[in-house]
Amino acid sequence: MFNAEKAAIEARITEYCQSNNLPAPTLTWSQIPFSGEWGIATSLFQLASQEAKQNNQKINVPQRATELADTLASQLHGTPGFSRIEAVKGYLNLYFSTADFAARVLGAVAQQAGRYGWGEPRQQRVMLEFSQPNTHKAFHVGHLRNMILGASLANILEAAGYEMVRANYIGDYGKDVMKWMWNYTKRHAGEQPPTKDVTRWMGDLYSEATRELEADPNGEAEIRELFSKWEAEDKTVYDLWLLTRQWSLDGFNEIYAQMGIRFDRIYFESEMERICKPIIDDLIARKIAVDERAEGGTVVVKLDELLGTQEKYRVLVLLRSDGTSLYGAWDLALAQVKFKDYQLDQSIYVVDVRQSLHFTQVFKTLELAGHEALMKKVLHLPYEIVNLPGNVIISSREGVVVLLEELIAQATQRAAAIVAEKNPELDEAARLKVAQQVGLAAIKYPMLARETTKIATFDWEAALDFNGQAAPYIQYACVRANSILRRAAADGHAAAAGAPGHALERSEIELIELISRLPDAVQRAASEHKTLHITNLTYELAKGFNDFYNQCPVLQAEEPQRSFRLALVAAARQAMANGLALLGIEAPEVM
Repeated sequence: MFNAEKAAIEARITEYCQSNNLPAPTLTWSQIPFSGEWGIATSLFQLASQEAKQNNQKINVPQRATELADTLASQLHGTPGFSRIEAVKGYLNLYFSTADFAARVLGAVAQQAGRYGWGEPRQQRVMLEFSQPNTHKAFHVGHLRNMILGASLANILEAAGYEMVRANYIGDYGKDVMKWMWNYTKRHAGEQPPTKDVTRWMGDLYSEATRELEADPNGEAEIRELFSKWEAEDKTVYDLWLLTRQWSLDGFNEIYAQMGIRFDRIYFESEMERICKPIIDDLIARKIAVDERAEGGTVVVKLDELLGTQEKYRVLVLLRSDGTSLYGAWDLALAQVKFKDYQLDQSIYVVDVRQSLHFTQVFKTLELAGHEALMKKVLHLPYEIVNLPGNVIISSREGVVVLLEELIAQATQRAAAIVAEKNPELDEAARLKVAQQVGLAAIKYPMLARETTKIATFDWEAALDFNGQAAPYIQYACVRANSILRRAAADGHAAAAGAPGHALERSEIELIELISRLPDAVQRAASEHKTLHITNLTYELAKGFNDFYNQCPVLQAEEPQRSFRLALVAAARQAMANGLALLGIEAPEVM
């Protein structure tokens, strides 16, 4: 934000060094911890050390750094844009003018609007793969964290300047799918899915298939026969598979639309099954994989044996004894296909922590196969599971699930009751819209506000808290800001994002500081792949805005104070809305 001033300071320091036969300085700037005023600092220790090496002298580096800092502070005194410059123990501290800093922050938000916080394009393409549901099963709460985390991380990386490819890898193939089709053909042939709750119906039939299979001694053989026909692309079986798979995909798309989630590319396990066999043959030919099918075994990569390790990588099974491929083989194919399709700079897999060993095995196998450069560009981003209240275990097999549709409906109902209590004057259509915005936000925020390495247990009371660290609290702060801006517009008052004409109150300064942090928070969240940097800052923004709201009159203030504070309200509202948008959460206009 102060790049021109920083460049001018660096030029003057360089000029001083040239005039005094000092080495060309390498300056690294850092923010001075905020304590009521803004500033940046740089160390002169490196310059002192460079000088000693240049002159081949033994000097006291801390003492020389202190001397340089003192001299430069005197030389730079009065530089435009800075309120004061001081030397402290070998460091040069430069403080910005409070009024100038405030004007620049509010001006940047006003100019950039919905893009405030976004970084410059990096010319790097990243694929982020997430969601990864299985067709012919229910879409339940167990899929929740993956979907929400992946969507938000994609937003954050895009805002940080990366070109994003949002990918979904859907399980549409395998024994479980054939089991569903076996049950359908025997007990539901010709039946059409309902117009609503398609994934519930698909999940019910899957649970039924599991129960029926346990009681049917011929079931396993019939499923294997169905599988063989599918592999041979028998028209009847293959067409039924395509039709029923589409039913699942239609149900998934309804949920994605509700959640505001989109994808640029869909991959299917069945696609990878068709292209993985040559890869496996190559691994066998190169003695990376061992074919033990002749002895009734499998095709396997014995990683510990190849690498001379013990119980670190174990073994990656690629083919069953009957020649059918497994997840490891498909992921070997997918990893290569992704880079071929998109020439990626990085490929990130958002998959739960229980698959960590699997991805370690896949990546190490690809490295052994000669893809070392590619493997430097892949990252498995693990996350912990979501528990239901009471630590109920989620199992599609047993039918012990809370469907995502049910959770969304319940969230909307609970939010509608709260909204009706807070604002009974809202008409029904407006109340429903707000309830949906608040309900979805209540689901998403808790999944993103925790370390991904910690188990998330969903709690309604915390999720719908209008007074604590929860999405509704932030959304309500946005609504308060909207209310002020609407009333100001109705009274003909306008915001002015220039320098304040009054001494800023502490709550104004602290709110401006929080607004100014959004660009850095985006970059940090992107580099660490941690959404909690955005959830935390967005909450702090709402808290800072409420402190300002309670302490500083806006519409009742006199000019020019009123115009500046209106600009501050508008900037705070925009920063909060931008933070929420990165989390996939809408900021309501009313509540």
